[in-house]
Amino acid sequence: MTMPAALFISDLHLQSSHPRTSAAFLSFLEHHAQYAQALYLLGDLFEYWAGDDDLEDPFNARMTAAIRAVSDAGVHVYWIAGNRDFLVGSGFAAAAGATLLSEPHVATIAGQRVVLLHGDAECTNDVPYMEFRAMVRQPAWQKQFLSMPLSQRKSIIAGLRNRSREHNGEKSYDIMDVTPDAIAQVFSEQASTVMIHGHTHRPAVHTAGDTLRYVLPDWECDTTPQRGGWIAIDGRGNITRHELDGSIIE
Repeated sequence: MTMPAALFISDLHLQSSHPRTSAAFLSFLEHHAQYAQALYLLGDLFEYWAGDDDLEDPFNARMTAAIRAVSDAGVHVYWIAGNRDFLVGSGFAAAAGATLLSEPHVATIAGQRVVLLHGDAECTNDVPYMEFRAMVRQPAWQKQFLSMPLSQRKSIIAGLRNRSREHNGEKSYDIMDVTPDAIAQVFSEQASTVMIHGHTHRPAVHTAGDTLRYVLPDWECDTTPQRGGWIAIDGRGNITRHELDGSIIE
């Protein structure tokens, strides 16, 4: 088996109530990620993250330990926060053996300069969400929120998730997608022509001029049909998209 230079996943929304999705993730780590040089987790790995003190939750502990096993196997594990798990901190990073990255992050992989991000910051047409995002990403807000008891934080998060589902049902897909101007700005500022991101749950490859933008799929294995997959870069810089079973999407 040729060792991939890097694998990329996002938007698994791991939660104990979705055991098949969790099992698919564990299988991916065991049969694919452990044989890569690097693994990039590009946000919303968890359905939500209330703070690193929630590592004691048995489900969170199991998922984190599985990531740690990949790191212990010699794989470089990197993390970019999503809109659901932006409260991941140094405690999780230490437990998982992961390196936390700010976004956008530019990685040179097999000679290619690749810009990596979750994708929510580029959904600039969704003005209410952008305002909410700006608030919760402030260190002062996070410090105050994390000072609350864990049970209170989880209750607040549950309320926010319910309201988000209601509001998203009223929004058009275009509003919740990334905007071309925001993407073009990232390409320009980062001096890259290749981008990988998630968030939108719209897996595809987009071309604009000399740029290539790869969008990761979300994972959902507890419904039919199942969804999921990843992106790989091999040692020669070739980029491939993969189904859940590992087959290449042509």
